[in-house]
Amino acid sequence: MISRFAPSTTGEAHPGTLLSALLVWLDARSRAGTAILRLEDLDRTRHVGGEILIEALAWLGLDWDAVITQSERGASHDAALDRLAAAGRLYPCTCSRADRTRLAPDGGRAYDNTCRGRALPAGGWREARDVALRARLPDERVELVDDGGLDLSQTPAREMGDPVVRRRDGAIAYQLAVVVDDADEAITDVVRGRDIAPSTATQVLLQRLLGVPTPRYRHHFLLLERAKGEKLAKLHGSLPWSTLRARYSAHELRDRLAEIAGLPDATPEHFDWSRVRRDDVSIEGLL
Repeated sequence: MISRFAPSTTGEAHPGTLLSALLVWLDARSRAGTAILRLEDLDRTRHVGGEILIEALAWLGLDWDAVITQSERGASHDAALDRLAAAGRLYPCTCSRADRTRLAPDGGRAYDNTCRGRALPAGGWREARDVALRARLPDERVELVDDGGLDLSQTPAREMGDPVVRRRDGAIAYQLAVVVDDADEAITDVVRGRDIAPSTATQVLLQRLLGVPTPRYRHHFLLLERAKGEKLAKLHGSLPWSTLRARYSAHELRDRLAEIAGLPDATPEHFDWSRVRRDDVSIEGLL
């Protein structure tokens, strides 16, 4: 069993970050598995460095069997683009966000595959500058239920649209990077927040196109913003780790997060997914 916690390096950890890390860590340690920390730092427009995340997780008492920095894996990401191009699955896209008006399952805007008929430049995808690159997905339905019983079934090409795999600014996009990195790290179990669940079917089809295994998935409950009913996020002004550290000891915060999750304590010996709550919860008055 090999699992991973993969936070974006866009600011301090907040309670939702720490909760997800704790659940990943408890699950792996309770099964004598391997727990990897992967710093997802490809979005350089919002990147602030991974050191503060590493410090927060270490303070909380979570140890990792390996720490991987996503931006150092460019060769693997490029090799995946080569494979997609060789299979005739890669195309340039000039559409803007304003061109997308249909609602997607993840709450964003679906893409109607408008540019599917466009060809790559004669010199290949590396010559496609100032445009996004998308992967043409098979027009097939993915039938999948995660380990927590959440139905992830979807026809991604229609419901979400072909995913961007390289952004207009040249950065590798999330959907491709996560598939390639999970495969290269031999991840067998993906534990993550329920907000990512609608992306799973897209990732499964990318895995099939690249010929890599599909891991087991489990999507846990979310901590919601005070009074807003929205997912906790760094950009929403949620409690940063520096504030939490001033209020709690590491042991106190670990046990409090475990209690919010429905667990008796934050030890691997007592961890069981059947005890973890399924409903999202507001942090109002909890921390």
